[in-house]
Amino acid sequence: MEKRGTSSFGKKCKPVKMKDGADPVKDFEKWRKRYNKTKVQVKRDRAKREVPEWQVEREYIDRLVSRYGDINTKEIVKFSDFPISKKTLLGLQEAQYRQPTEIQRQTISFALLGKDVLGAAKTGSGKTLAFLIPVLECLYRQQWSSMDGLGALIISPTRELAYQTFEVLRKVGRNHEFSAGLIIGGKDLKSESERIHRTNIVICTPGRLLQHMDETATFHASNLHMLVLDEADRILDMGFADTINAIVENLPKSRQTLLFSATQTKSVKDLARLSLKDPEYVWVHEKARFSTPATLEQSYVVCELYQKVNVLYSFIRSHLKKKIIVFFACCKEVQYLFRVFCRLRPGMPVLALHGKQQQMKRVEVYRDFLKKQNAVLFATDIAARGLDFPAVNWVLQFDCPEDADTYIHRVGRTARYKEGGEALLLLLPSEEKGMVSQLQENKVPINKIQVNPDKMQNVQQKLEAFLAQENEQKERAQRCFVSYLRSVYLMKNKEVFDVFKLQIQEYAVSLGLAVAPRVRFLSKAQARRAEKEAQQEEEQSKEEEEVRSFKAQLKGNNRREESQSSDSEDSVDDEESGNEGEMDESKTLLLVADGIEDDDDDDDLRDLDLLTVKRKDVFNLTGDEETLKEVVKKKMDKQTKFKEAKKVLKRNFQVNTKVAFGEEGEALQVWPPVQRAVTGKEEEDEEEDVSGINVEKARERLRHEDQEFDKQEYSRKVKAKHRERRLKAKAARREASKRPGQKSDEDTEDEVVAYIANHSEDEFDPSTLPDPDKLHSSEEEEEMITSDKRQHSSESSDEEEDVLTAGKRKKARQQNNEHAALDTGLSLAEDEELVLHLLAGQR
Repeated sequence: MEKRGTSSFGKKCKPVKMKDGADPVKDFEKWRKRYNKTKVQVKRDRAKREVPEWQVEREYIDRLVSRYGDINTKEIVKFSDFPISKKTLLGLQEAQYRQPTEIQRQTISFALLGKDVLGAAKTGSGKTLAFLIPVLECLYRQQWSSMDGLGALIISPTRELAYQTFEVLRKVGRNHEFSAGLIIGGKDLKSESERIHRTNIVICTPGRLLQHMDETATFHASNLHMLVLDEADRILDMGFADTINAIVENLPKSRQTLLFSATQTKSVKDLARLSLKDPEYVWVHEKARFSTPATLEQSYVVCELYQKVNVLYSFIRSHLKKKIIVFFACCKEVQYLFRVFCRLRPGMPVLALHGKQQQMKRVEVYRDFLKKQNAVLFATDIAARGLDFPAVNWVLQFDCPEDADTYIHRVGRTARYKEGGEALLLLLPSEEKGMVSQLQENKVPINKIQVNPDKMQNVQQKLEAFLAQENEQKERAQRCFVSYLRSVYLMKNKEVFDVFKLQIQEYAVSLGLAVAPRVRFLSKAQARRAEKEAQQEEEQSKEEEEVRSFKAQLKGNNRREESQSSDSEDSVDDEESGNEGEMDESKTLLLVADGIEDDDDDDDLRDLDLLTVKRKDVFNLTGDEETLKEVVKKKMDKQTKFKEAKKVLKRNFQVNTKVAFGEEGEALQVWPPVQRAVTGKEEEDEEEDVSGINVEKARERLRHEDQEFDKQEYSRKVKAKHRERRLKAKAARREASKRPGQKSDEDTEDEVVAYIANHSEDEFDPSTLPDPDKLHSSEEEEEMITSDKRQHSSESSDEEEDVLTAGKRKKARQQNNEHAALDTGLSLAEDEELVLHLLAGQR
């Protein structure tokens, strides 16, 4: 038992001391007031806690929206200074993004207010976050969920850039509950179709997005709030023009549009088709001295086309500890040179990234290059835009870029966000002037440097050895050669790119080829170019002739006014001074006026340019000039092939002649044979010796072949047929002498074999055809048969013993089967008597 007045721990409780004069009732009242106040506060707090979370979040969003108008871009230092949600701030902090860049500071405020934005900044300045943060905040303000469908659409020109944007979105928006999807080519279309209708943010390429709009029934963009075009100038150019127009037609008009690029478009036409409403143009480096980062060192080297491969190999060998990206003009160049450099083993990893690869391979190469400390990446322009490769030291442009914008995007893969980098451009002598001036106009500082000849290495012999060993490599080299020439030929800027100035044969040898492959489009282009030059020369000559004729007319008029008596002499002097146009007209007019009717003379005089008759206009022929020209035109239209061929025969031209020579220099058979058109009347054909197909000689040759081959073959078949018929008759007589019931087993077997081997009556025997050269009457056939019998009568006696062998016995059974197949309606004995009677009649 515990004592009273002690606690449970064995200690005594202290008595409460009362103040002197204190009233316990008043103290109770104070306590009760304090207790009731606390109770009311607890009830109030409990009521606040019973408010739903969505309402609390809505109130929080309203407070954020009310701060949008108070944003001062000059005072913003950290992302937390923006009125953005806590979830977005937490994602930025986890991804190590703390301070916004200049493009982010200026564009995020406009985007949060719901305005259309055209953002332009140098490469590597953080344009991706400049549109991802507004996208997340827009959907967060709308309390978007997976049931609401598509809310934001981000379109990128390449798969790699879309993949990179998707990875950044995953890091920054990991605390939000939105669903995001990467829709690019090379992936399973069916799995994308099943999920795309529940996706809130779609990052895609134009082609695959349009395919889903056309083929996926559950996908629609009627609830779209925001459209983003990354690398907008590339998407809006002619390559994607039709696709983007079709996509925009399926999007709602009431949307927010953001356009970002390092080289932004200001085309009113492009902005109009995107339905932009009072867009805010933000170009943070518009007043900058240069359009490329200040930390980027740029230079170019002038070298011949056949030295490029050696320069590239020497450059890689002298930068083995660096991370390098090499840009080429076409995919086949990347394919060939990648395999070649893998065989050459320059001393560092070599990777290739181009559009001909499968999507999984492209992603694998992209990730592999991100991880490596030193490597060389051979790439086309698919890696030139937007891709963020960390710590790239050099960007080498093996082929000249299409324009200054392409150059800026290529060199933007290095010197990103306050880091340093270097860029080198290889130019041909024909490309230097135009390209350097274009870069200077776009505020690109570039210096010319020289190649150190001591460090140059020649790999031409090694390439030749590789191609000699592998035929597949040789075919790749040929495709690389043709593809490069085609890329140069298709360039728009002909001041920089002129395929006719390239040293084609030397370039083929530098790739390891012994002979330059045939380039068909280049030969056609050269022919068209020659035709244009000829037309231009003709036009110039015509203009000069018109000027001279006009001057001559002026001189002639002045002289006629001075002295009318010397008109004829003046006209002769005028024509001698160069009036060639009037000479031609007077020539044609004189021909018609003299009444030239003969076709042959007309043909000869029409082509005559040297000898002309100069006469004075006595009969006022110039007055009827128009009518005379019409008459001449009608006479020219009457020309026919008959007259053309006759003119050729008259001038003794050799038409369609071709002589081929062998290796030792001797003339071979000419094919097609030399022929001349058979023209003229029937009398001329008989008189003249016209070369061509001689029907009589051909008929004689065919008759000779019939005598030598066909008739001999025909007679041989006839003899064989008669011999077979005689043997059958003898076998039939022998069988008839036997009794019908006495047939041995051997005879029955022969009979079965003969029946199986018997030819059907429907089969065609080619030996029965008559001689095609000569029609024989029935009497002539009988005479021929009897003569054949006489010829073979001496041979038959010697062959009778050999005929009665097992094989001949089968043929006899075959003949017997043929007779047995006839249905005469008689008994077997009567049939035998009938056969004997017939055979006796044949003797």
